[in-house]
Amino acid sequence: MNEPIKDRKIRIAVVGCGRISKNHFGAIERHAENMELVGVCDTHGPTLEQHENAYKVPGFRSLPELLSTAEPDVISLCSPSGLHPEQTITAARHGVHVMTEKPMATRWQDGVRMVKACDEAGVHLFVVKQNRRNATLQLLKRAVAEKRFGRIHMVHLNVFWSRPQSYYDQAKWRGTWEFDGGAFMNQASHYVDLLDWLIGPIDKVQAMVSTTRDIEVEDTGVLNVRWRNGALGSMSVTMLTYPKNLEGSITILGEQGTARIGGVAVNDIQIWDFAEPRDYDADIKAANYETTSVYGFGHPLYYKNVVDVLRGEAEPETDGREGLKSLEVLIAAYLSARDGRTVSLPLEY
Repeated sequence: MNEPIKDRKIRIAVVGCGRISKNHFGAIERHAENMELVGVCDTHGPTLEQHENAYKVPGFRSLPELLSTAEPDVISLCSPSGLHPEQTITAARHGVHVMTEKPMATRWQDGVRMVKACDEAGVHLFVVKQNRRNATLQLLKRAVAEKRFGRIHMVHLNVFWSRPQSYYDQAKWRGTWEFDGGAFMNQASHYVDLLDWLIGPIDKVQAMVSTTRDIEVEDTGVLNVRWRNGALGSMSVTMLTYPKNLEGSITILGEQGTARIGGVAVNDIQIWDFAEPRDYDADIKAANYETTSVYGFGHPLYYKNVVDVLRGEAEPETDGREGLKSLEVLIAAYLSARDGRTVSLPLEY
């Protein structure tokens, strides 16, 4: 692995200046004492120029040019998902660490290739899972880790959001299998991530999907899950909610506890009922937060871990192998929906 960066600011460049990039620019500004933005990259000229002017850094139309000229220590991939694999491999060959937005890839083998390329180059691959850092989910994770639920019987997630046709029409890559993925893979991937991160390894999945918008991929789907620990669960996802985003929620039912976190993006603890109380139960109201964004406020917290890792002071919270866990569930769901069968995990041995 590359030597820790100890005696200077970490040089970072952002690749892709679209919808999610503002969260990354904001996080970089929050960590200005440790990070320095040294370049931006986008294939769309006016967008690139806008961000060059806004952040007073050089702009590049191609990733190889950025890597060789700006000489970043790490790049943040905010580009279309289907571009992440080749961009990651290119950066790794330049000896540059990679932080990639979700999903890390749209195909299973591409995700595996990304991990292998970074391993071989001795660079870190970080997969952004900022929702894990939200205060509400940190409390839920703690309750599960402390086995407060006892045996978990059932888990259910809802993602009832709204993405009109105009959203998909913003760019040609949106709503495509190759570059985007559908409601599960793109919009709800952070919720799919909770299935393994909170409850544990998954045994089997069954899925059905449908498409109403004028796109290749699904905008609505249902997923049944059986975990290796015996728990059963389900997930309902749609981008067709009228007239706006309604709910992003998770409910866990166990033998000694029931919890539900709702709101538009798991930002509101609505039920917190356990047989055995704990001192931090009083913190649940403080953990709730108002949000106008489904992204939450986790990006700066995620960046904190990246800084600490590159300084040699911490281990990655979500590296490439951790990212593969949710990608595997997503691919299994799509295989199930396509073939009308139950898919068992792991996908390969």
